[in-house]
Amino acid sequence: MTKARVPRKTNSLQPRRTPLQKRSQQRIQQILDVTASLLEKVGLDDLTTILIAKELGISVGALYHYFPNKYAILYALGEHWLAEISSVIIEVESWDLSALGCDGFVEQYTDVLLTVYRKQKGVLPLVQALFAVPELRVLDTQHDELMIAALVRIFKRLGITESNTELQRLGRAHLEFTHALLLVVASQRGVRALRTLDDLKTMMRSFLNRSA
Repeated sequence: MTKARVPRKTNSLQPRRTPLQKRSQQRIQQILDVTASLLEKVGLDDLTTILIAKELGISVGALYHYFPNKYAILYALGEHWLAEISSVIIEVESWDLSALGCDGFVEQYTDVLLTVYRKQKGVLPLVQALFAVPELRVLDTQHDELMIAALVRIFKRLGITESNTELQRLGRAHLEFTHALLLVVASQRGVRALRTLDDLKTMMRSFLNRSA
């Protein structure tokens, strides 16, 4: 699988230190977990390093020992999210897509992708931050490039014979529909979530079968 270009972080987004010791690695993971939980509770605008430090039970100075500002923490959180998505793509591209066909692909792909959306705490405000905050937007671009490139390869294996330009257009449309509705499903529970998920799968089956 061709990897998307890895963006270079500016100095303002670089972690203060590279975690080599297990204790430091655990602390950074705690910072990311707490930030994700707070992002889900209070949203991006009310998220501050003071609030993060208070939730962790440490001083702001101790937090700055690891990250220089809240956007550096969100960047690291976004990198983790992108790594999870990349792992799903690698798994999907290992499937026997010709045997699955369009319907089988939509069923399995949607379900496995949903697990990542539900696993990530605060996924909706995180995704909104990646799009809205200039310092983080490079990760949003990388996500789209990764997904569209993978979908083009997948569509070819599913027997969709279109030009690369058209396949990229289809990949963009598939990404936008799936991404938007999975964010909705991840925030829903019970019957509502099942109905929205079923609607998404129905739309994507129709979309791909029309193109195949």
